[in-house]
Amino acid sequence: MSLAPLQSRLFKQVDVFTAVPYLGNPVAVVLDGTGLSTEQMQAIARWTNLSETTFVLPPTLAQADYRVRIFTPGSELPFAGHPTIGTAHALLEAGLIQPKDGTLIQECNVGPVRLTVGTTSQGQRTIGFELPAATFIDMTPSQTAQLLAQFPAMDTGDHRPRLVDVGPRWIVMQVPDAQTVLSARPDMGALSELSADAQATGVILFGAYGTGQDAQVEVRAFAPLCGIQEDPVCGSGNGCMAAFIRETGQTYRFGERFRTSQGQVVGRAGIIEIDIRPDRIEIGGCAVTCIDGQITA
Repeated sequence: MSLAPLQSRLFKQVDVFTAVPYLGNPVAVVLDGTGLSTEQMQAIARWTNLSETTFVLPPTLAQADYRVRIFTPGSELPFAGHPTIGTAHALLEAGLIQPKDGTLIQECNVGPVRLTVGTTSQGQRTIGFELPAATFIDMTPSQTAQLLAQFPAMDTGDHRPRLVDVGPRWIVMQVPDAQTVLSARPDMGALSELSADAQATGVILFGAYGTGQDAQVEVRAFAPLCGIQEDPVCGSGNGCMAAFIRETGQTYRFGERFRTSQGQVVGRAGIIEIDIRPDRIEIGGCAVTCIDGQITA
C-alpha cells in the first residue's frame, strides 16, 4: 500500500505508567497525523506492532486542545487509557500544548476526555484522565462458564464477573488475592473466542495484596482478540476495575484512592493511581519518552 506523498512527522515512543524507561507500557505517538487516511494510520500501527499507536489531529470540538485517533495493530479504538496519557505526555514534552489551570481536554471517538497534569514529590510529571462513564452488562451463563473454565478454582466470591463498557469493553473478574492473579495461565484461544462472543476487548483479572505493599491491587489484562495476549499495563482496564469496585460497593475495602500494579508476569513494573469519587473515576500515572525522532509517512 502506498503512503505517498511522504513527509517527515514528529514521532515519540512513550512508556506509560512508569517513571523508569522500559518498565511500563509503550505507545507510539505520531504528533501530526494530518492528511493520513485511516488505512495509512492502520498500516503504521500494524508496523509499530505495539498495543496502540496514536495520531494527533486538530480538534473539531471548541473545548478540546487536540484530537487523537487510537489504533491497535488490527483495529481502531474509541478510547484507551495508556495511549491517552502517553499522547498528552508527548505533546506537553514537545511544547505543542499547554494545560490550562492544570487541565487538558482530549477529543477522541468517545467525545471529550478531561485530563489533569501534576507533579510527584520527586518532580516527575503525572497525568490523569477522567474515565468515560461506565455501563455494566450482565454476561450470559454460557459466557460466565467459558470464563471460569479458564480460571479454575478461582473463587469470585459475592461479586460475579461483569462486562464493563467505557469505550473499550472489558470483562472484569475479581479473585481472592494478588497471588491468584499472578498464577493465572489462561488459554488465549479460548479467551479470544469468549471476547468475540461478548463483543469485549478482553478480560481483566484483579485481586488485592495484603498490608505493607507499595500497591494494593494486582491487575492483569488479556486481549488476544486484539492481537495482544497480555497488555503490560492497561489504563482502560484499570478504569473498568475501579468502576467495578464502585458498582459493587467495595470502596470500603479498597479505599477511594489506591495504587495498582501490573506487568510483573511480562517483565514490567507499572504503577497506576486510582481515584474513585461518587461522580467520577480518575486513572493516572507517570510517563517517560524512550524514542524521540521522526517517522516518514
